[in-house]
Amino acid sequence: MRLLGAVIINVCLFASSSLLADSHPSHGIAMHGDLKYPADFSHYDYVNPQAPKGGTLKQWDMGTFDSFNSFIIKGNVAAGTNLMYDSLMDQAADEPFSQYGLLAESVIMPEDRRWVTFKLREAARFSDGEPVTAEDVIFTFDILRSKGSPFYGAYYAGIDRIEAPNPQTVTFHFKGENNRELPLIVGQASILPKHYWQDHAFDSPSLDIPVGSGPYRIDSFEAGRSISYSLRDDYWGADLPVRRGHNNFRQMRFDYYRDATVALEAFKAGEYDFRLETSSKEWATAYTGPAFDDGRILKQELSNGNPTGMQAFIFNTRRDKFADPRVREALGYAFDFEWTNRNIFYNAYTRTHSFFSNSEMAATELPGPEELALLEPLRDQVPPEVFSKVYRAPSTDGSGNIRGELRQGMRLLQSAGWEFKDNKLVNSKTGEPFRFEILLVQKEFERVIAPMIRNLERMGVEVDIRIIDVSQYINRLRSFDFDMVVGSFPQSSSPGNEQRDFWHSELADMPGTRNLVGIKNPAVDSLVDTLIAAPDRASLVTAARALDRVLQWNHYVIPQFHIATYRIAYWDRFGMPKVRPAYSLGTDTWWALPTDTAASAH
Repeated sequence: MRLLGAVIINVCLFASSSLLADSHPSHGIAMHGDLKYPADFSHYDYVNPQAPKGGTLKQWDMGTFDSFNSFIIKGNVAAGTNLMYDSLMDQAADEPFSQYGLLAESVIMPEDRRWVTFKLREAARFSDGEPVTAEDVIFTFDILRSKGSPFYGAYYAGIDRIEAPNPQTVTFHFKGENNRELPLIVGQASILPKHYWQDHAFDSPSLDIPVGSGPYRIDSFEAGRSISYSLRDDYWGADLPVRRGHNNFRQMRFDYYRDATVALEAFKAGEYDFRLETSSKEWATAYTGPAFDDGRILKQELSNGNPTGMQAFIFNTRRDKFADPRVREALGYAFDFEWTNRNIFYNAYTRTHSFFSNSEMAATELPGPEELALLEPLRDQVPPEVFSKVYRAPSTDGSGNIRGELRQGMRLLQSAGWEFKDNKLVNSKTGEPFRFEILLVQKEFERVIAPMIRNLERMGVEVDIRIIDVSQYINRLRSFDFDMVVGSFPQSSSPGNEQRDFWHSELADMPGTRNLVGIKNPAVDSLVDTLIAAPDRASLVTAARALDRVLQWNHYVIPQFHIATYRIAYWDRFGMPKVRPAYSLGTDTWWALPTDTAASAH
């Protein structure tokens, strides 16, 4: 048996050396094009490499938590657990999709990207002092795919096998499909310690403090109420180019609140330091008071280069009443964005029309030759409007008078087999009334929905709002137990394998995935596969636009709105680099100012 083991090891070594012979080590990977930073770069352009270490950044979160395991679908995970983990590669925040070595010292892959080899840094250590090895990498992917959230099964579906010819080298072999993003995807994964998790239940929520290789460890916590992380003095990667100028706070603290209004008042009272505001009403009316007047709290709107994705009313098409796209389109006429923006949002938002809004991947013109080459083979499987019209969500004059829009919606409902009878919309065959529930977790969103419900009632549709706590909401989303929810499909500047989790038929009935709509559409599946396999940036953009059109014209959602800025407020006791990254807010590059320095500004 010992001889056989030696033979197997030698075969693996031979196979790996044969693979490596055709390629050269690199310090990073770019999805398309060249890397911005050379092999000898000392730090990213958007950091201050001399930033001092010290102080505390206090933030907030909503609801509660009962677990530190963010890799499974059970439990409510505490904020900030990502601070405890490192990945093989680090993603630059000023490039669309490029990665540079973190746990991995170098990376090797062939032109066709059918495999990728990472050489680990010998200095890499977990927080308990144990080295990070190739065995930990293999264990991570094995346990995520077998016991982790269903997302991982889809995200890593292209991995065929993983080999470790020695403790510092790990090679991923990919399946025959053309998937150029896979080397970057495996580079993103948080690497878990095998020696810790083999003695702990991975598939159950737990408040046992885990071992990680990242810059922070859990310092203290009060279950469900607060959690604090401390910067590791023994953090192995502090001087790496990808870490220099990051992780400058000695303490990171998150306090939990059950009420958003109370949370905002706590911020103004100095209970925590920083807010990223998502409510236009609060931003316009609530950020006032002595601390704002004298400059102790600063308020800014910062532009960002990220696609804003799609925030929307999401139909659960598993429900029979929403199975017909004519019904879904009809209900969209009840949402009067222009009136809502004027009267509720202080004209802060832009109507969303695309699943890739605020990017070149949005379908804003009729399809060109390259797109048509993808769409023509699918002509019999997609709505005809895909070829002849540019999708725009319904618009109004903002007056609140939408009788014409409601009539158009009624015509669609009638064509789908519904009729207006005794002031109710009923099924013309069964007499069943059209009734559904909108599930919410944020009470503040009730004011946005209320005007749409009044319009739906004019169409004879009965709508209920149900507001539940965070734990119930998460569980109901995971099990697809809803009629309609308000949700979002976020997009990056380089979409790829996550699109499978959003839209692919294979995941429509798998609890815990992000295919909330329940899409089972072979045309969508085909375009998702084409996007993932895009060999260059131009092909990626073309595939994204084609996918966008098919999603738009199937009316899977009622698009809402977006804003292409970060709205932030923070107490004036922090320094930040002069250069901001294009694709991130960059709070992980801030630092605490000395108390006397912050005070002298006033």
